[in-house]
Amino acid sequence: MEIPQQQKSRVPHIYVLLAAIIFICAIGTWVLPAGEFERKANEAGRMLVVPGTYHAVDSNPIGFMDLLLSVYKGMNDAAGVVFFVFIAYASIGLVIKTGAFNGLLASMLRCLKGKVKVLIIPIFMILVGVGSSTVGMFEETYPFIPIFVGIATAMGYDAIVGMAIIGLAAGIGYSGAAMNPFTVGIAQSIAELPPLSGAGYRIFCHAVMVVVASAYTMHYALKVEKDPTKSIVYGDDIGSLKMDASDLEKSPFGYREISILLSLAVGIVVIVWGVKVNGWYFGEIAAAFLFMGLLAGGIIGWRPSEIATKWADGLAEIAMAAIMIGIARGILIVLREGRIIDTIVYALAMPLGMIPRWAAAQTMLVIQTLINFVIPSGSGQAATSMPIMAPLSDLLGISRQISVLAFQFGDGLSNILWPTASMPILCGLARVKIDRWIKWFVPLFGLLFLTQMVLLYGALLINYQ
Repeated sequence: MEIPQQQKSRVPHIYVLLAAIIFICAIGTWVLPAGEFERKANEAGRMLVVPGTYHAVDSNPIGFMDLLLSVYKGMNDAAGVVFFVFIAYASIGLVIKTGAFNGLLASMLRCLKGKVKVLIIPIFMILVGVGSSTVGMFEETYPFIPIFVGIATAMGYDAIVGMAIIGLAAGIGYSGAAMNPFTVGIAQSIAELPPLSGAGYRIFCHAVMVVVASAYTMHYALKVEKDPTKSIVYGDDIGSLKMDASDLEKSPFGYREISILLSLAVGIVVIVWGVKVNGWYFGEIAAAFLFMGLLAGGIIGWRPSEIATKWADGLAEIAMAAIMIGIARGILIVLREGRIIDTIVYALAMPLGMIPRWAAAQTMLVIQTLINFVIPSGSGQAATSMPIMAPLSDLLGISRQISVLAFQFGDGLSNILWPTASMPILCGLARVKIDRWIKWFVPLFGLLFLTQMVLLYGALLINYQ
């Protein structure tokens, strides 16, 4: 389909944008002073920053050859994520191609007729958010992005709605996490707080953010349904992900499709169990997704060669997004090798000691959001920033629980905003151009950010402990 001239993107290719960020960061290694914090291992063996130990080190400005090497090193460094995305996407792609999800949605839409069908948005946002909030599901949700892009287009909405149902819900789940072991768990242990303490207020925060995000997304979805030209991605081609209403309405939902979805549900429970109890990570999770995909193909009756062909098609579809992850990791390689990550963290934390208590919590939120640009790993950000923020909160008369809350707010939501975090991955999976997503999400991000500031102020008022 030829895209109308006025709808063609005026921004550079995503690879160009990421390369420009790498270049800017490389310049930063020549301009910013190099510095590091001392680190020591805690009882669990995790290396933590020692507050008050920031010191200058020999600079290591990134030259032209190192700049080029950062892309290769970034791909190596992100290999686990890259190959997880390849395997998981292609495997869940097999489940999608069986039509089981189409049949499920057709059944749901028969129950939720007319405008009421928009309730599918908050229903699935809640389900995904609970998984993120409790067991730390984020990367595990990636394969479901294309499923819901197709579902959203078939319902008369667009790719952004489908992407938001999963990606936005996962980000909010991290922001309002009740017991996420990778963020809240680590941050509370560093801050010497009882495990899972303060979960009640975090659940309340999560619920508030889900309401705000769902209302915003539903309003947009209904607007697009009424007038498709109002879609921010109107005219953009999402290829094989696109469905129409007949794809859902004619979809069978017999014992084969039900068996596939039941096996998928059992598989997800097994993954949650494996992550929670046995410490599974990308390798084991990818293997579980692969098994689910092969099992779905077998249940629906495909021959081995059919399964292999469809799996290979999935690998080809996700190649651009997977490579995007490696290039984005090159940004962190430059900052790390240029020895300026700790300098940036130190410069961001310093102003907190010079502002009144009522503004300190809000400033913590701003700082944690900015830190997530250079340290997009939730556990890595906790290990780097919380040893500074926790004792600093004592000096400012703010409870350590609030410093943890500011950390998770800053870490979670910005994962789907910053190009160094998950945003490029989600856009690649959904076939949504980055400039389109930014145009849609930034106003909502601002609204949710203000919501988080109000929630932090509320935590101060109730003396959240």
